[in-house]
Amino acid sequence: MAVAHLTIDLAAVRANWRTLAAQSTAETGAVVKADAYGLGAAQIATTLAKEGARKFFVALAEEGATLRTALGPGPEIFVFSGHMPGDAPIISAADLTPLLNSVDQMLVHVESLPHHGFGIQLDSGMNRLGMEPAEWSALRSLALAQAPAMIMSHLACADEPEHPMNRQQLECFLKMTEGVTAPRSLSATGGILMGSDYHFDITRPGVGLYGGLPFSDALPVVQIDLPIIQVRDLLEGETVGYGNSWRSRRPSRIATVNAGYADGILRAAGGQMHLLVGTIPCPAVGRISMDMIGVDITDLEDTPDSLQILGPTQDVDSLANAAGTIGYEVLTSLGSRYNRRYIGA
Repeated sequence: MAVAHLTIDLAAVRANWRTLAAQSTAETGAVVKADAYGLGAAQIATTLAKEGARKFFVALAEEGATLRTALGPGPEIFVFSGHMPGDAPIISAADLTPLLNSVDQMLVHVESLPHHGFGIQLDSGMNRLGMEPAEWSALRSLALAQAPAMIMSHLACADEPEHPMNRQQLECFLKMTEGVTAPRSLSATGGILMGSDYHFDITRPGVGLYGGLPFSDALPVVQIDLPIIQVRDLLEGETVGYGNSWRSRRPSRIATVNAGYADGILRAAGGQMHLLVGTIPCPAVGRISMDMIGVDITDLEDTPDSLQILGPTQDVDSLANAAGTIGYEVLTSLGSRYNRRYIGA
């Protein structure tokens, strides 16, 4: 079989959630937007619901509707993008809770779904989503009178615990929510790790659930094994791949594996990353193409059937570093051609 194998360890997801929940002084939810960072929102969310998570977060109403089908009634599903025009039927039918980001969204929501619950997103300095202090001040009394399900904001620099922006945003959020009795939420994974000052009533771990930084103690969740299609012997001076970008400096044995940038193996990682047999690294050589990667296996005693690109030895952030990016992009770029397998259910 030439299809690459993607294994997702649900037991590791559960363990990561439990560890983050234990470090939190608040109720712990789960961010499952972007199809649970590319790993399958239905499988991840139902696993975490059984573990005790009751609050889930998605980016779009459409994501929320799909998630509701998987979870069934009961768990709360919050929508970061709020209530966009045309969302009312989806929000109502799937019993979603939009996190309203502006006066305009508040008006749309109250007019179209006057008795439907909502939350509020505040901008505490990230300048991305949410009501700014002046806007919130004008709307605060009206919004609080309707008992919002949550008031939240988002930290811009939580992956850098010593960054002064964290304290600045905390102080801004405290000031904007002074006297509020509604549940408050400020922290995703990084905020949880910064301590109880940032926890408030609800925390929202995301990338840490899936084995990514800044949760350095996370168990690895993803393993990708790429089958070898062909092996060839090269003379010194021969080249591999498009553009002759790699030239052998010795007689070499080169394996071609069946994956490429169509499968989320970022082209920028070419020449920087390794694939593995156990803990033995084998350098990728030449350019990563759409469906294939060349790998130097000269130093292996035997030719394996496959090589591992993600797993216990090389995690998502190690692979991301090779491409000059972040683990989030590696996870969310994984394509649809893998033979996906869930273990630890």
